[in-house]
Amino acid sequence: MTGEVGPRDRRTQQRALQTRAALITAAVESLKDVGFAGTTARGIATRAKCHQSQVFYHFDSVHGLLLAALDDVSERRMTTYRALLEEATTSGDLLASAHEVIRQDLDSGDVAVLVEMMAGARSVPGLGAQVTARLEPWHEFAADAIRLALRPHPWAAPAPIDDLAHALVAGVLGLELLAETSGDRDRTTSLFEKFDGLAALGELLTRKDQSWPTPHPPP
Repeated sequence: MTGEVGPRDRRTQQRALQTRAALITAAVESLKDVGFAGTTARGIATRAKCHQSQVFYHFDSVHGLLLAALDDVSERRMTTYRALLEEATTSGDLLASAHEVIRQDLDSGDVAVLVEMMAGARSVPGLGAQVTARLEPWHEFAADAIRLALRPHPWAAPAPIDDLAHALVAGVLGLELLAETSGDRDRTTSLFEKFDGLAALGELLTRKDQSWPTPHPPP
């Protein structure tokens, strides 16, 4: 016995990975289409074109699979958001990035996955804590964005970053939820246009403040 994996074992592993990925994709689509309450092992398996026993083989439970689906969506979105944040250099850039984030979330329907998981978690003991734990990386991301936005403003150094990050995450989720349920994106777009104007004014005042000479006390 050399411990080497033969061709048959590799094919088996590959099929297992493909089945697992198909189940996660199916779970995401199910949450978008029929919500948490309508999502079942059989329904997911039908979408993934496999037997429902595969749900329990790979994830132990339907809720375990749904958490994996939430992780998958979160990881993909976080990659996109991090790239947008790295490109931002001004408050205006950050607002534009936030607007783009919301637009992409609504176009993809990914926001529905989190909304459904948060709603469904209230009826399942222990699930709420697991969903809440998965929001922590978003708070950290929001805190990074806020620090970047406040960097040109020394007067904002004492700002409560954690509280602001919590408010930012709640605000973005709220805007996405309202736009998703009402079908009216124009109000969200209008809101960001107003914020863009405020950001431009703030940057102008910051530049002026930095260009003014520091007053010296009289002799």
